[in-house]
Amino acid sequence: MVLMNVKLRASLAVAAATTLVLTACGSPSSGSTGGEGPTVIAAFYPLQWATEQVLGEAEGTVEVLTRPGGEAHGLELTPRQIASLTESDVVVYLDGFQPEVDTAIAQTGSERALNVADVIELAPIAEAHGHDEAEDEHADLDPHFWLDPERMGTVVEAIADRIAEASPEQADTYRANAASAVEELNALDEEYSTGLSECVRQEFITTHAAFNYLAERYDLEEIGISGINPDGEPSPARIAEVHEEAKRHGVTTIFFETLTSDAMARSISGDLGLKTAVLDPLEGVTEESPGDDYPSIMRANLEALRSANECN
Repeated sequence: MVLMNVKLRASLAVAAATTLVLTACGSPSSGSTGGEGPTVIAAFYPLQWATEQVLGEAEGTVEVLTRPGGEAHGLELTPRQIASLTESDVVVYLDGFQPEVDTAIAQTGSERALNVADVIELAPIAEAHGHDEAEDEHADLDPHFWLDPERMGTVVEAIADRIAEASPEQADTYRANAASAVEELNALDEEYSTGLSECVRQEFITTHAAFNYLAERYDLEEIGISGINPDGEPSPARIAEVHEEAKRHGVTTIFFETLTSDAMARSISGDLGLKTAVLDPLEGVTEESPGDDYPSIMRANLEALRSANECN
C-alpha cells in the first residue's frame, strides 16, 4: 500500500497543475446530458446510472471514473481524473470500495462528495457469505448494494438531494426525476419478488460472491466459490465444499460474470455435469453484458436465476 500512496501523491501533484487545463478546456465526460448545468462525477457504473436518472433531460454532465470493461475494485486514477474531482460540483462514490478514489477525495477535499455508504446500510461480508473473509482486501463490508433495487432507490434519492444543493434552481426537476427512477426500481423489485417466489430451490452458486443483497431480499442463498474478491483463488477445500453443496441442493448451474474469466465455473461445472451461465454483478457494462443498462441487466439476471432454480 505504500507504493500505491506514493504513486497517488505524485498523481495529486500532477493533478494540481492539470486543474487549470481542465478549467479552460473542460473535463472528459461519459454519459453527458449536455448544457451548462452541474458536473457530477460518479465513481463506477451503478452510481453513474443513478446519477443520469436524476439529471434526466436537465442540463448537466455525468462523468464516470471507471471506464467500461475496467475492474471497478482495483481502479487506478489518472492525474486528469484526480484533477476533475476538484472541478466537479458533486462526486458520488462508495467509501471502501475503490481505495484510490477514497484517498483522492480525502486529499482534494470532501465538501462536494457524497459517500453513498452514509445513506444505506451495508452488510458485513462474514455475515453475508457465511465464511471468513479476513484476508480479503474488502474485508469489512459488502459493497454490492446496487443489486438490491430498494437500496438503489435510497441512493437515487440521496443523489438528487445532493445535486439539488449544488444546483438549487433545478431542485424540483432532480427530485421529480428521482421519484420516477424509484418508481421504476419498485417495479423491478416487484418483478423479482414475483418471479422468484415459487422455485424448486433457493440456492445458487457463483464464482464471485457479489449477490448477497439480492439473495437476502428475495429469500435466496448464494454459495460463493471465491468470496467477495472477483480475482480470488479458492482453496481445494473450498472447491470440495462447493461440490458437496451443489449435490446437496440439486444445483443445475454455475454462474460466472462477464468481466472475469469463466475458467473456474467451467472446471467445476465440468466435474459435476452442470451448466454454466452469466450472472452479472453490474459493476460495469460492456458489449458482453447481458443488457445495455442497469434495468435490462437486472432483468437478465432475474431470468437466469429463474431458469437455474426452476421457478414457476
